[in-house]
Amino acid sequence: MSPLQTPSQTIGPFFHYGLNPVEANYPHSQIAGHCLASDQTLGEHIRLTGRVFDGNGAVVEDALLEIWQANAAGRYAHPNDARSNRALDPHFHGFGRCGTGANEQARFTFCTIKPGPAQPGHAPFISVTVFMRGLLNHVYTRIYFDDEAAANAADPVFSSVAPERQVTLLAKRYHTPSGIEYRFDIHMQGDQETVFFDL
Repeated sequence: MSPLQTPSQTIGPFFHYGLNPVEANYPHSQIAGHCLASDQTLGEHIRLTGRVFDGNGAVVEDALLEIWQANAAGRYAHPNDARSNRALDPHFHGFGRCGTGANEQARFTFCTIKPGPAQPGHAPFISVTVFMRGLLNHVYTRIYFDDEAAANAADPVFSSVAPERQVTLLAKRYHTPSGIEYRFDIHMQGDQETVFFDL
């Protein structure tokens, strides 16, 4: 019997360079990067930035985030939206991936656009999946925007969260010399733990 660990005993990803080759300095293309929008993408261009903190409040330097979002018209780059002839933006695919390991401050940054609401009565949001060491199953959350108070209050998912916990889902808007920036930190545990959803 081999004393070596097997995949069922260890936590992946085993092939980090396959998920995020740019950050791993691996000469390979990737299906998704941190920049979702080009100069031709319609909508308000924003930067989404933040850090991931563990249960002790320490910054996680090797987390990986994936985001999925609607375009400025509230439509997803998905076959269902394409078949319905909804307003798709050919210059926006809505999926991005960024790790925290390439930045000296362990910060993730996405260059994207602010999404539109995908359904009447819903607020604009960005879906987030978090992968990190010690996490056997990745977790899911949403990013809502603090300048959408009325839409957030009417949103069935956001309003189902206890009022004192809703702040953990809000990205704060800042005007910076280089453009609009939303800041959103993720806390895996502790007093400020981010609300995570079961899917």
